[in-house]
Amino acid sequence: MKIIKEEIAFQWKIIEVIQQTVKLWTHERVWEIARRSPWVRLIVCEGDKILLTKEYRSEVDTVDYRLPGGKVFDTLIEYNKNKSDIENHALIAVQRECEEETWLIPQEISLYHISKVWATIERDLYYYVITKFTHHEKWQQLELGEEIEVEWKDNKEILDIIKAWEMHEDRSVGVLMRYLLRK
Repeated sequence: MKIIKEEIAFQWKIIEVIQQTVKLWTHERVWEIARRSPWVRLIVCEGDKILLTKEYRSEVDTVDYRLPGGKVFDTLIEYNKNKSDIENHALIAVQRECEEETWLIPQEISLYHISKVWATIERDLYYYVITKFTHHEKWQQLELGEEIEVEWKDNKEILDIIKAWEMHEDRSVGVLMRYLLRK
């Protein structure tokens, strides 16, 4: 498959619908995809523990354990202007989100995995591992409406959280399981 042409059919602040004309062997076809700019997730490690956040999430109507993180860009216009340098912007987001949500300043950051959604949805999650950090002098600097607790959990506690369906972002569950199993 080769993309011949791509046009934005609709664009709002954080999501857009793209029409792609693609060549499949001998014929052309138009695909529609929904695109949202990428987000980052952080696997912050200290010894045998990983830092999780705990917050109420309206999409699951309950308190949810999550890997800390957030959006790389506030709007799709920013993303479309800067997507050729996405990894640099993702690193900036890692530093910002780590400080805002966890009160930690990352010192050693490495890209672990990029999770992609396939077919008609595009919203990449960039997972970074942070193994060295310092403590911020201030407490969390959360956005309006955010109430986030941070908790250090060992492997068994994380597995118990996953088994109890207390972590609902399935892509993060999969990436975190791979991370835990590689040790």
